[in-house]
Amino acid sequence: MKIRLIALTLLAASGLLAQTRFFVGARIGYRAPAPVVMYAAPLAAYAAPSPGPGYTWVAGYWNPVGPRYRWHAGYWTRPAFGGARWIAPHYPARRYYGGYWRR
Repeated sequence: MKIRLIALTLLAASGLLAQTRFFVGARIGYRAPAPVVMYAAPLAAYAAPSPGPGYTWVAGYWNPVGPRYRWHAGYWTRPAFGGARWIAPHYPARRYYGGYWRR
């Protein structure tokens, strides 16, 4: 009888500590980013000249940060490996593909 009473007390007490949680949501991917800001990298007044031989200009692009997009300004960088060229991030058919280096 004591064991049943203890079990019933523990069961009732555990109900006091339980939290009711209810979630409703739908995420259907990112919205399309704004149009690309067009400018000529080396010719723009605000773009710095190449820091040296072997550097490649990576044009600015919209980068997803949480549910929104943030503009990432263009910059000079060295390619990841020899003969590489930068493929800019793109958004075809409502799906985001990040930028990457390609042979």
